[in-house]
Amino acid sequence: MNLIHYDNACREIALATTVDEAKDWADKSAALRAYARQAHNTELEIQCAEIRLRALRRMGELSKALEKAEAKFRGNQHEVTSHHGEVTSKADTLREAGISTSSAHRSELLAGVPEAEFEHELATARDEGKPASAKKLLSKVRREARIEALAEPEPLDDIGRYSVLYADPPWRYEHVETENRAIENQYPTMSLEDICALPVSEICTDAAVLFLWATSPKLFEAMRVIEAWGFTYRTCAVWVKDKIGMGYYYRQRHELLLVATLGQIPVPLPANRPDSVIEAPRGQHSAKPVLAAEQIERMYPELRKVELFCRSPREGWRAWGNQA
Repeated sequence: MNLIHYDNACREIALATTVDEAKDWADKSAALRAYARQAHNTELEIQCAEIRLRALRRMGELSKALEKAEAKFRGNQHEVTSHHGEVTSKADTLREAGISTSSAHRSELLAGVPEAEFEHELATARDEGKPASAKKLLSKVRREARIEALAEPEPLDDIGRYSVLYADPPWRYEHVETENRAIENQYPTMSLEDICALPVSEICTDAAVLFLWATSPKLFEAMRVIEAWGFTYRTCAVWVKDKIGMGYYYRQRHELLLVATLGQIPVPLPANRPDSVIEAPRGQHSAKPVLAAEQIERMYPELRKVELFCRSPREGWRAWGNQA
């Protein structure tokens, strides 16, 4: 396929007036792509992948048009006039064209991708020397839809519900080297049972992400907190300090920031995923580096955030804790 044939195909797809025509282009391009793959013709495979995506996108546009026509002419009766002049439903039209409900839904999602973003994805894949992926485009669409649904949750009480939770629990340590170094001298602590019993589920959305600080001795207890709050552990980052601290086996110079999720919370976009090592100086007792909160803001800029056990309120966050 040369450039002229590619341009002609794109033009014909854009002019397609029925889902049958668009599906025909999608099927033919998929078959030709399979041949190109076997022939190790990368350029042809890339062109076929683009043609197929354009055809699926057009099929989605036409499928949406059927639905709009139903609403306009028949209200909730789901009847429209087909291109043959017959009275049929959208479901019947798709079935006659051999288009499953799931395929129609995927094509409609592709049709919902803004044109500039759609063309950008095709161009990016082309520059990388690989076929464009419907899966990648659809994953972005689904992520944006989930983020939009979580971005403005309705507050249910004075606190409201949040999708990003940041917590530094006041862990209670049973053993200290000297009484004057006891954590209780710095701030009130809580037992593991009391931390686990906090009604965190009442202030988080159905899908949420939790960033939970834990020192090495409290790692096992932190995992129990994650489970008690209804989250699932995913990964962690490490804060490397500039000064060494106490420790019975290793003198500690790091803390862990555990990441756990609830429901289908989207992952951060690749460009917003930070280094897993946070290098920052140690501040006042138990104070955490500002860089950690800044990273979380970059990871989830759209979502509402709350800091549990907050000691220093941060702009744009809801603060909850005895020192807030």
